[in-house]
Amino acid sequence: MNRKIGFIGCGSMAKAMIGGIVKSGIASPEQIYASNRSRPSLDEMNQIYGIHVTQDNLVVARECEIVFLAVKPDLYSQVIDQIKDEVQENAILIMIAAGQTIQQNEARFGRKVKLARTMPNTPVLVREGMTAVACNEQITEEDKREIQAVLESFGKAEFVDESLMDVVSGVSGASPAYAYMFIEALADGAVLQGMPRKQAYSFASQAVLGAAKMVLETGIHPGELKDQVCSPGGATIEAVASLEESGLRSAVIKAVAACVEKSKGMSV
Repeated sequence: MNRKIGFIGCGSMAKAMIGGIVKSGIASPEQIYASNRSRPSLDEMNQIYGIHVTQDNLVVARECEIVFLAVKPDLYSQVIDQIKDEVQENAILIMIAAGQTIQQNEARFGRKVKLARTMPNTPVLVREGMTAVACNEQITEEDKREIQAVLESFGKAEFVDESLMDVVSGVSGASPAYAYMFIEALADGAVLQGMPRKQAYSFASQAVLGAAKMVLETGIHPGELKDQVCSPGGATIEAVASLEESGLRSAVIKAVAACVEKSKGMSV
């Protein structure tokens, strides 16, 4: 990729993304810029990856063709007002803040800009993130290919209609928390049965990771994969019956619905 990639804001998510971009080789450190109000995060990223760093957002706006707006949602208005006249004419602007819509931020720029709204999740830290992307009409097919290439340097990315962003929040944005709870519960069950805690986390975590890869890499329906593990009259189907009796599916569906509703309330 020949474009310069910039990050306005250098918090945990931005740092994880920068790491993924550099490690994947999709862009060199010389092509990456980051700005931040405080210096420590910038110095850390410069020392680790050798990228350009600055405390001036305008440097990133002027230099970069792809600009991630990686500041907190309540700072969007302030930052856009600062950079809107300095952003390159054909720059791709990528939002990563929850609750920030394309329409409200187009209005803040006051002119036609290429704007993409994304929702990544925290596994970008280990280059296994899932990012949803919604684009405005100014984004071309070529732009989409470049956006996807950047986002997939630290996981997977799929384009969705913006109306689905709140659903994305429930199914992938927040779901690492659900998965951590499930892993913790599995480990607790193993500890109850006598397994050491550290070993229990290892077994539970690898099992969940492996199961997820089976779904993604085989393309087989999760229900069919579940059936393959459940021998007639066996221990697994006994455990599945217990989970059904306890309402696992219903609890998860309700959790997703609760997250979606909360997310809708934040999109103002």
